[in-house]
Amino acid sequence: MIRRSTEILLKDAIEKFLKDFHLEDKLKETQLLGSWEKVAGKLIARHTEEIFIREQVLYIKADSPALKQELNFMRTKLLTKLNKAVGSEVIKDIKLI
Repeated sequence: MIRRSTEILLKDAIEKFLKDFHLEDKLKETQLLGSWEKVAGKLIARHTEEIFIREQVLYIKADSPALKQELNFMRTKLLTKLNKAVGSEVIKDIKLI
């Protein structure tokens, strides 16, 4: 099968679509939020009430003060692991609420 010069790969078309509509960052944020359980662990994820990203800051609401303290100690490690999970620097800080 010969590829015509006007044909493009589906991968390239999707990448162009995401770039043209400025959706790349939102897609990466969604991927990062989806990797929360894998990176933080099932126990921590189960006790996380809310998690969202706003202006490159990950906000985490935990259901106990002890967990908040533990997450505060793990902050740098979590930041690195979450960004590594999506392959780019999506978040620059983590705030506990």
